[in-house]
Amino acid sequence: MSLAEQNLGADTTQQAEAEGRWSELLQPRHLAATVTLCLGVALFAFNEFFVSTALPTAVEEFGGAALLSWAFTLYLVFAIVGGAMAANLKTGFGARKTLIAAALVFATGTVIATTASGMPQVLAGRLLQGFGEGIVAAVCYALIPELFPPRLVPKVFGAEAIVWATAAFAGPLISGLLTEHWSWRAAFFVNIPAVAIFVALVIAIVRQPARGAKVAVAVPLPRLIAFGFGVLLISLSNTADNGYAMAALLVAALAVFVGTIRSDRRAPRSILPPDAFSVSKPLGTGLWVVLLMPLAQSSGSVYLVYALQRLWDFGPTAAGFSSALMAMSWSGTAILVASLRSHAMRVRLISTGPLLLCLGLVGLTLAVGAGEYRLVFISQIAIGAGFGVCWGTLSQLLMDVSSIEERDKTSALLPTLQSAGYAIGAAVFGATANARGFDEGASDRVISAALLAVFALACIIAAASLVFGIRTRSLVRQKARAAPHGQAGTRGSV
Repeated sequence: MSLAEQNLGADTTQQAEAEGRWSELLQPRHLAATVTLCLGVALFAFNEFFVSTALPTAVEEFGGAALLSWAFTLYLVFAIVGGAMAANLKTGFGARKTLIAAALVFATGTVIATTASGMPQVLAGRLLQGFGEGIVAAVCYALIPELFPPRLVPKVFGAEAIVWATAAFAGPLISGLLTEHWSWRAAFFVNIPAVAIFVALVIAIVRQPARGAKVAVAVPLPRLIAFGFGVLLISLSNTADNGYAMAALLVAALAVFVGTIRSDRRAPRSILPPDAFSVSKPLGTGLWVVLLMPLAQSSGSVYLVYALQRLWDFGPTAAGFSSALMAMSWSGTAILVASLRSHAMRVRLISTGPLLLCLGLVGLTLAVGAGEYRLVFISQIAIGAGFGVCWGTLSQLLMDVSSIEERDKTSALLPTLQSAGYAIGAAVFGATANARGFDEGASDRVISAALLAVFALACIIAAASLVFGIRTRSLVRQKARAAPHGQAGTRGSV
């Protein structure tokens, strides 16, 4: 029986939802759990921005500029693999042991990268960082419904949005100051005290399951390798010499993913929940939204700062402000939505998120086409608001419609799928831009044409996420209406 079905008819549940307060997250009963989960997210978020700022300096010291992209590729591939196996590890060893072990793996990778004497050691450290942090982020998501009552879950997602916005705004600044005035190694090493605090908090608040509750761990290694290989193919497509090779690698990656998902559905111990990516179940359509929204938004992540610098002569700081503006819009909107007292109202806003994303990407397309840079900043606000409006509520809804047995898999899949969306998007839009002649030496006219194609394709993908968002709301409504007579509906009813 799903969590949603267990909460049918819940006038009392709606009242409990309405009583949730931000201040409760800071009360002694919830404070340690709030700090722990936010710190787990912060490890991922700040590490991403710290390293992206410090790595170029490390490359200058060691040489091997050709390996720079691999520092990001290996991190991403192993973060996705770690996230994919997190639910099975949590089931077998318990959340506490899994988080501690994963944090130590991350810390080991950090030490290796910090003390590196060449790029191979940096790459080895990044691999371990990605694997450890992929598990940490996934298990932290899975712990949200365990550590907090339903009325506070929206507030937790709002708090995590604040962490992401803070990382996007302050991460590059702090890392830049450490790198410029001390060393790039300091930007890596700053993760160590954060890991120590995180481990101490996990030991204090995360309970280990009783011995009788533990089950044998079965890590589906062939399917995990296949998932990782698919992500690697996507990353390799960005280094292909021509469009045909890039397209072939992307098609091969798609075939690997489809085959692995089909194999996983037949397996007795699956990685994915049974309804994953089904178009007839709210869990399946909701996961499509989780994948497609970051995929579409990655077009701006990859090319927007470059466009502002190249087409409108913005400086690096001013161009980077567009990304910070999106993050701040995401955070502010997430706080406002999490403050709504009606859960049903928040669910109604789920499809509004993809709509705002689509409108924002249309704005970026028009900005490039018309040469109007002011549209860029307005569009970035709309894109950030799109994620803020729906992301936390959608995550909670997908947890609710999962059965208790599959909830950990669903929760752990959310950050993993988000990372996969960004990886796929970077490759797809890279292929699109390159096919239109995008190159450092290309003229502004060619650059504009390539970026128009990129953002137009992103609009189409965002429109697809809107279709799945509307479909998710419709399926939830149908499920509520099909509930036994006299019961008001699921917690996600609209």
